[in-house]
Amino acid sequence: MRVLFQLGHPAHYHLFKNAIADLQHDGHQVFVLIRKKDILEDLLRQSGMPYVNILPSGKKSAFTLILRLWRVFCFTLRHRVDVLVGSTPEVAQVAWLLRRRSVIMAEDDAAIVPQFIKAVRPFCDRYLSPTPCNNGPLESKTTHYEGFHKLAYLHPNRFTPDPAVVDRYFPHDRPYFLLRFAQLTAYHDVSAHAHGISDEIAQKMIALLAPHGQVYITSERPLSPQLEPYRLHINPIDIHHIMAFASLYIGDSQSMAVEAAMLGTPSIRFNDFAGKIGVLEELEHKYRLTYGIPSSQPEQLYQKIEELLDSKNLRETFRDRRDAMLKDKIDVTAFLVEVIETLDR
Repeated sequence: MRVLFQLGHPAHYHLFKNAIADLQHDGHQVFVLIRKKDILEDLLRQSGMPYVNILPSGKKSAFTLILRLWRVFCFTLRHRVDVLVGSTPEVAQVAWLLRRRSVIMAEDDAAIVPQFIKAVRPFCDRYLSPTPCNNGPLESKTTHYEGFHKLAYLHPNRFTPDPAVVDRYFPHDRPYFLLRFAQLTAYHDVSAHAHGISDEIAQKMIALLAPHGQVYITSERPLSPQLEPYRLHINPIDIHHIMAFASLYIGDSQSMAVEAAMLGTPSIRFNDFAGKIGVLEELEHKYRLTYGIPSSQPEQLYQKIEELLDSKNLRETFRDRRDAMLKDKIDVTAFLVEVIETLDR
């Protein structure tokens, strides 16, 4: 079977990398198409995974969307692809046009990404998403599973945190805190008028955290001169090892908050999606692995930081909660591979 993976974001590399390897191990021919997006191409180069960049400019416009669709179409036709897999609309659209099979993986509720749902709904064969997700008009095509995107690469079957990796940068056994500032320019951020951590709020957080350990910032957006000294300088491929040993993660990126939960790292997310995303609601209220605070309530953010700093055995408590979550969840990569291989039967 010939399988094409379309990657449009660095998160897609992590989501699909193990499935790609497993399919290749099972004897299938796998192709990877990407577009320029942040560090996506760097991750692929470092991994040694072959790929084709169909949109090297990285520019986004109505024309580039059409160009991307056309290039996926041509590649699929030329290489006689059987199944297209990804989290982008053109995967479903090209498969429908060429009468191929498609698998879409997504974990944002329909209310958060309505335009994506509209672009995919008429075309996709299989739409895979975690149990808490509400996919609205796509529910009839949805296969829900007990898991999360991030368990495709952070499940214990797929990832083991390595303290030696952290020690390349700083001692893993000394308290440190990881802050994440997202760009907040993704479609779901802009459409929701999302706000996050301002410089003023960041400086207040650092003042609370610094007496208890080292503070590191990883940021998609430029940092002010006051915050630049805290920037984390690492190989991006090592970020999950860094996160696994952090005493606390705080950010305005819900994606990294989920990753922290998968690793048993206490986390706070501060943005306008608090209370709105099914996956994070389950992680917060069922498993108590993260805390969501609206961006309109910075005082609540400071109070939660102080509460966690004062908590005894915090890491042990969160590891126990993570273990309880893992008992309920599956190896998402194994599930995805089974779905893809079943399509050929």
